[in-house]
Amino acid sequence: MDLGISGKRALVCAASKGLGQGCAEALAAAGVDLVLNARGVAALAAAAAGIRAAHGVTVTEVAADITTGEGRARVLAAAGEVDILVTNAGGPPPGMWTDWERADFIAALDANMLTPIALMKALLPGMMARGWGRVVNITSQSVKAPIPVLGLSNAARAGLTGYVAGTARQVAPHGVTINNLLPGIHATDRADALDRTVAEAEGITLDEARARRAATIPARRYGTAAEFGAACAFLCSQQAGFIVGQNILLDGGAVNATL
Repeated sequence: MDLGISGKRALVCAASKGLGQGCAEALAAAGVDLVLNARGVAALAAAAAGIRAAHGVTVTEVAADITTGEGRARVLAAAGEVDILVTNAGGPPPGMWTDWERADFIAALDANMLTPIALMKALLPGMMARGWGRVVNITSQSVKAPIPVLGLSNAARAGLTGYVAGTARQVAPHGVTINNLLPGIHATDRADALDRTVAEAEGITLDEARARRAATIPARRYGTAAEFGAACAFLCSQQAGFIVGQNILLDGGAVNATL
């Protein structure tokens, strides 16, 4: 399918690996020029070089912490006018409700709620003025089914979801859509970190922890960054203009819900 977005320009955050890189690859395959952001200089440069070589699109890389004001300013200055925004940031650490203090919640909100909101506030006006735009926020399946040990993430991502629900309806008349992708477990560094925590706590191997969790997913496997990226690229396509303010699960059926 021709997604109809060749020649568009996208800003993709946390794009040096994992789900962010999967989204960047899929957009580049559709002919989209990219501004890629991540904190790690070497990993970002390697991802950018690989995408340039594979797809022949223009790739600008900006190594910065997108969750800080200074980092966002640098990224936005380099990005200029973009047609597509993909927000993404690593989730806060797991724990128990007794572990977290106000500072922990503020950090989680800054990274996983207020950062994507700030990026949208900066870029939505230009999209609206041009009459076309796409925003995809990478959130979590925990928006649909909270994960007890990820209370910080549950709270921050639920807040972002509420913000998007209202904002998406306000910008839709201008040809701009905002939607959220809710990943379940994908084969990424984040999954490795969570599995490692379980393995250490229960005295089992990392492979055993992975196998145990995969067995709880109806698809009986972890997702891949490539299939996640394909879903992101479709939400950014011309064909997805009637999808507004939705929360789309990519979890292999792990969330057991009718709606």
